[in-house]
Amino acid sequence: MSQDTPATLRRTAEEGARLAGRILKDRFLGERTIEYKGGIDLVTDADKASEEALLAFIRERHPTHAILAEESGASAGANHLRWLVDPLDGTTNYAHRVPHFCVSVAVEGPGGVLAGAVYDPMLDELFSAARGEGGTLNGRPLRASGVATLHGALLCTGFPYDVRERPEGPVGLFNRFILRAQGMRRTGSAAMDLAYVAAGRFDGFFEFGLKPWDIAAGSLLVEEAGGVIRHVTGAPFSVLRGDVIASAPALAPELLAEAKRFVDDMDWKPKG
Repeated sequence: MSQDTPATLRRTAEEGARLAGRILKDRFLGERTIEYKGGIDLVTDADKASEEALLAFIRERHPTHAILAEESGASAGANHLRWLVDPLDGTTNYAHRVPHFCVSVAVEGPGGVLAGAVYDPMLDELFSAARGEGGTLNGRPLRASGVATLHGALLCTGFPYDVRERPEGPVGLFNRFILRAQGMRRTGSAAMDLAYVAAGRFDGFFEFGLKPWDIAAGSLLVEEAGGVIRHVTGAPFSVLRGDVIASAPALAPELLAEAKRFVDDMDWKPKG
C-alpha cells in the first residue's frame, strides 16, 4: 500500500497530533517561557517543544514531504504533498492556563487538503478526516448540525492579532451577526471552532487573518461532516486566504447571504 493514501496520511495526522498534545498537556501547569512574536502574538516553550516532536514524527513517516509549520516555517520536500502544522492553536489560552487549545495537523496535495486531525489533549478529543472518507470524533462519525436559520444558530468567531489596526472586517461582521443569531461565542482557537462546527456543536464560524496551519485540518473536518466552508465574499475556500466562514449546510444560504451584504454595504475587501 502506498504511504501517501488518504487513510495512511490520516493515521499520521492522528498519531502526530496525539504525540504533540501529550507534550502540551504535560507542560500545562508547569513553568513556561513566553515570548512575543509581535504585538499581542505569543509563542511559548510548549509551542516549540510540541512542534519539534511533531515535525520529527512526520519526517520519520514521510521523509519526502514538504512541511509548513507555524513556528519553524517552511521546509522543502521532494514530493507533491505538504504538511500544515500548528503545534498549539490557542496559545493565548494556554499561556493564561485556560484549558481550551489543540494541535492541528493536515496534509495537502495539488487538489486540496487530503487528511487532517485536530486534537484537544485536555478533553482527549480527536477529530480527524480523510478526503472522501468522512470525519470522526474519537471514532464516532462527525455530522454538522441541522440548524437552518440564523435566529436559531449558535455562532463562533475569533479576532486576528491585527484587529486593532484593521477592525472593520472582524468587528463589523461580529456586530452584524450578534444581532441576528441565537448566540455568539469566542473561544480562542480557530482549529477547534471549525472542529466544533463539524461536530454540530457550533452552527457557524467566521474569522479573519487566519493562516493555512490554522484552518487546513478544520476545513476538511467541516466538509467531510457535510458542512459548508467559503470565504466571507462567498468565494471558494482556499487555505491560502485567511478570511473564512463555515456553517451547517442548511444554514449556509442565509449565513453567506448576510456576509455578502456586509461586504457590499461596507465596500470591504479581505486582506490576502
